[in-house]
Amino acid sequence: MRNVANEPGLDVPGCVARVRQGDEAAACQLLEHLQPLVLKLVRAHLPRRTSEEDMVQAVFVKVFTRLSQFSGTVPLEHWVSRIAVNTCIHQISKERVRPEIRYADLSEEEEQVVQTLANSGEELSPAQTIASQELVTKLLGMLSAQDRLVITLMHLEGRTVEEVRQVTGWNKSVIKVRAFRARRKLRKHLEDLLENERYKK
Repeated sequence: MRNVANEPGLDVPGCVARVRQGDEAAACQLLEHLQPLVLKLVRAHLPRRTSEEDMVQAVFVKVFTRLSQFSGTVPLEHWVSRIAVNTCIHQISKERVRPEIRYADLSEEEEQVVQTLANSGEELSPAQTIASQELVTKLLGMLSAQDRLVITLMHLEGRTVEEVRQVTGWNKSVIKVRAFRARRKLRKHLEDLLENERYKK
């Protein structure tokens, strides 16, 4: 399948207009154009109990059923990104799974990461760096869908507040406050684990 997204000649507004008129070939073109973007967003925010394929399909169903609502005042990619992210958030919220992490539940490698952090602030070894990424994933799982999203976008993907605004539709003040509170919650979860380790000693 050719990657239409990389073809500079694709007339996105014209393609959208043809899709609205029922042109199936144009719909296929538009789907191919948007597929890499949607797949990337779904993989970044995939709910635990939902398959990647099902989530991508759900996003495209919403995109094509709502295409008549697309005003063209923003790039199509921004509009589709917002639908994709909100679809993932909605599904994550439905699952409502934010398990508590106990020290006893950590792997041996993750225990070593917590012990290192609890001690003198030594540099993490490469193996511990991998374990720390897994630990961050577990800690993120304890946050709400919106908090997890803002941490992922700003601190794991390095996006600016403006870029987060474009993806989520939230205003900048909301993003900054949510990011601050989410960081504080993450810090509290990590401190609880570190305190658990100190108590064991």
